[in-house]
Amino acid sequence: MNITVFKNLEELYQKSADTFVELAEKSIQKHGKFVVALSGGSSPKAIFKLLATKEYADKIEWNKIYFFWVDERWVSLDDDKSNAKMTFETLLNQVPVNKSRIFPMYKDGVEPQEFAKEYELQIRNVLGNEGVFDFILLGMGDDGHTASLFPGEEILNEKEKWVDAYYLKSQEMYRITLTEPIINKAENILVVAFGESKKHALNEVLNGEYNPQLYPLQLINKKETFQVFTDEKALN
Repeated sequence: MNITVFKNLEELYQKSADTFVELAEKSIQKHGKFVVALSGGSSPKAIFKLLATKEYADKIEWNKIYFFWVDERWVSLDDDKSNAKMTFETLLNQVPVNKSRIFPMYKDGVEPQEFAKEYELQIRNVLGNEGVFDFILLGMGDDGHTASLFPGEEILNEKEKWVDAYYLKSQEMYRITLTEPIINKAENILVVAFGESKKHALNEVLNGEYNPQLYPLQLINKKETFQVFTDEKALN
């Protein structure tokens, strides 16, 4: 595991964008494509905006990237709560992507649990039965959750499905998410978590006793390619 502490968010966002560019180039050279799963939230939003600038966009072979999502609120793609909507507005509508290689985590007229099965098949069609993403971008909530893996939820025990959906009572809505087994297969994982509000949970995740039911980010293996980008407010 590699932990990098940044003095300011501008540097953190730039390094995150640089990491995306570097991994895309490496993956495309290796096997002709770059398969990613992206998160929502304010941190990814800033990274996506940076990637859409000419400085970064010109360095990337966008038509060779496959875009999946880490998790999603079960809302339509035009809903302001949609992670996919945010990603389209800040990045995917700004760069020359191949639209057939974008896989939003939502479909009209389908129950979320049924679509979870369909989404897993979409992943298998791109990645085969090994299911190894080249890059997964994760955030962490103040409570230590990542993706839609929330403390105390049954989803934390899932060991077979790659994608699942469930009703999150605390938010009174369905969530759909990649699960621990598929996330941990990824070649590269970047967690972006910063700010005073993350301090307690991040310290527990990194240094506390192993208790993923309370701090779900602990489920993600801390292997060499697992990176955490944070700041002094969250780590000191």
